[in-house]
Amino acid sequence: MYKFLKNLSCLLCLLAVFGSCRKKAFDEYYGRPANLAPPIYQVLDSRGNFTTLLKLVDLAGYKDILGSAGYWTFFAPNDAAFQKYFAANNTSLAAINQATARKIVTYCLVINAFGTDHIADYQSPAGWVPSLAFKRRTSYYDGFSTGSGPEGDSTLLVTENRNGGGYLFGDNNNKYIPYFFSTFMAQEHLTATDYNYFFPTGTYTGFNVANASVVNKDIVAENGVIHEIDQVIMPLPNIEQKLASGSQYSLFKSILEKYLVTYTKDANYTRQYSTINNGKVKNAYVKIYDPLLTFAPGNENFQKLEDNDGQKDGYTLFAPTNDVLQPYLTNVILKYYGTLDKLPINIIEDLVNVHMFPTMVWPSKFASTTNNAGEPARFDATTNVVDKQFCSNGLFYGVNKVQQGNVFSTVYARAYLDPNYSIMTKLITAASAKILLSSPGLRFTVFMMPDATLRAMGYDYDQANSYFTQTTNGVLTTGLTPLANLTRLLNMCIVSTPNNELNNLSGDGITETNGGEYLRWHNNTVFNAGLTEQKTALTVTGFDDYSNGRVYYLGGNSLFPFPTLTIFNDIAANGTNPTDPYYDFYQYLLNSSVVSGTTPKEIIGISLGAPYTVLVPTQAAMKQAVIDGYLPGTTTGTGAATQFVSFNYKPTSTADISKVATFILYHILTSTIVPDGKKGPNGNPFPTMVKNDRGDAYTVSVFNQPGNLKFSDAFGRMANVTAPNNSSFFPATSNYLGTYCVLHQIDNYLRYNLQ
Repeated sequence: MYKFLKNLSCLLCLLAVFGSCRKKAFDEYYGRPANLAPPIYQVLDSRGNFTTLLKLVDLAGYKDILGSAGYWTFFAPNDAAFQKYFAANNTSLAAINQATARKIVTYCLVINAFGTDHIADYQSPAGWVPSLAFKRRTSYYDGFSTGSGPEGDSTLLVTENRNGGGYLFGDNNNKYIPYFFSTFMAQEHLTATDYNYFFPTGTYTGFNVANASVVNKDIVAENGVIHEIDQVIMPLPNIEQKLASGSQYSLFKSILEKYLVTYTKDANYTRQYSTINNGKVKNAYVKIYDPLLTFAPGNENFQKLEDNDGQKDGYTLFAPTNDVLQPYLTNVILKYYGTLDKLPINIIEDLVNVHMFPTMVWPSKFASTTNNAGEPARFDATTNVVDKQFCSNGLFYGVNKVQQGNVFSTVYARAYLDPNYSIMTKLITAASAKILLSSPGLRFTVFMMPDATLRAMGYDYDQANSYFTQTTNGVLTTGLTPLANLTRLLNMCIVSTPNNELNNLSGDGITETNGGEYLRWHNNTVFNAGLTEQKTALTVTGFDDYSNGRVYYLGGNSLFPFPTLTIFNDIAANGTNPTDPYYDFYQYLLNSSVVSGTTPKEIIGISLGAPYTVLVPTQAAMKQAVIDGYLPGTTTGTGAATQFVSFNYKPTSTADISKVATFILYHILTSTIVPDGKKGPNGNPFPTMVKNDRGDAYTVSVFNQPGNLKFSDAFGRMANVTAPNNSSFFPATSNYLGTYCVLHQIDNYLRYNLQ
């Protein structure tokens, strides 16, 4: 037994020796290194100038968190910072309660550790993106609040933490703290002026946190990094909170919250509130903003397209003061609707959205930063901004001017803001013309299309089914046909006028519309091809000017009817009688091989809806064509002494029949050209209807200046367009409007060369 005990004792000693050796090796490899810095709390304590901050850490209940494991960045205000804070706010350490202590501590406590090697870098899913970040998510969040809602002014509320009308339970909507590091400022071309615009009492040093300067950076601790700052920073308000704090913005806020906010009762938040309030039962509601708004003003998370995208961007709101917003509403937005309650919700959305920018609009970048409508911030940072706040989720500017949104200041606004043009407004959107008409860099003339007039013409819009309708002879049509017809009509009412060409309709003129068809005006009346057929015109009764053009109002209960005649019949309308200006040309056409035998007749090769210009030589020019052998007819004499005797409108020989066909088709261009100086100003070639064996079109050269239109043939011979007859519709000379075509009389015939 003794021997056994002796052996056992030796074995235990050996195990103790070997065990001690293994533990020592384990501790040396895995144990806490002797040179490892203490946790944040202990580091602050050891430095001696954070005594006030540490007392607030204790009061806030964060000693264990900062004194043990973790991974934090702490923007730590020193004792001198607190002395300035107490003096500025007439308070003391003893007066600070636990809630205030929590605000101070947690708002300066950033999730994850960031030294200056990465403080300005954006944490993208793909890795660090240098010099792109200026904010970090903090440990502070507002949580529940009370305010106006479904249960009165004491409704328990949670602000949505996502844009687009949504929220995610469990996301506390943590606030971000802004900082301004030199590499970020350089990357974004920002200067101390941008910083001091919001923090006028601060001194830009190249590393600032809100209004504070970092006086000692990169203090390493076991559980993070400390940056010592010289100011106490309270949680910044978000844009929603800043807007609510100023009574001078109450009108803008009331519009936002009355028409663009809804409240959703949420069981999860209701249960959470009960849990943290010792079982107290109270319904909790999520405050949801209209999903079509640019952003939710209380959302701290930015877009959340990437988890950390709030590090590199934020929102901007320009909030107009009551004294400028009210007259703008009265004189512009509500001019035809009268009250906000009658205003369509999309107009209210647009009104608010033009003041919302989906990015940071820095003071030096008003002109180069745009909202979702592509419009710059139309304010002067010096004279128009009466209040500014760097917020936890972006920038807030109180302004003494309303943002002049394009949809409210351009020709588009005339229909958009008047219920009497609701069909026209729907049509502009359906025809993809909204962006065009609301572009401030373009200029237009628009002939207005009242609902009453459109309905008198048989058109309407079915709100319940969201489509246009057309009633003809008691038959209702829906689908694509009404939309196509209305789109054509709309395009005839829109004219691009970069030089205000239609600002004076007292004289005579012709212009191409947005749809490629033409209008003419004469002594403050206007007409298209359809009205030309009816031998009537519409009287202009008034106009209004907008930032990008003019709108005209037309008398009568009509607009521009579609023409029904073929090009053949347009020529016939001016060539049936021997005294008509197109008579000889029409007689050759009537009996030629290029006219179809169907009813109604049309020139063979004409494509429905395609543009054409018909050039009709004068009788003298037609006689010369006979003399020169380009048209069949009777002459006397030879050579230079050849004289015209008569036309042969009905040739029988194959050669003469071909000659007539070629002559006619060479005088028809496959494009509409009028004397407005726009198409072919410098002898540009335009194709005719004559083609060679390969299908290539023979051309005529066009020399087009305003009021002076000329054509040159294959031999360089010039033909001038004669002056139009503006005193009556029939018989016509030049600028005669036909179905997708225009007819001109010319003082020379065009000689083709088919070689």
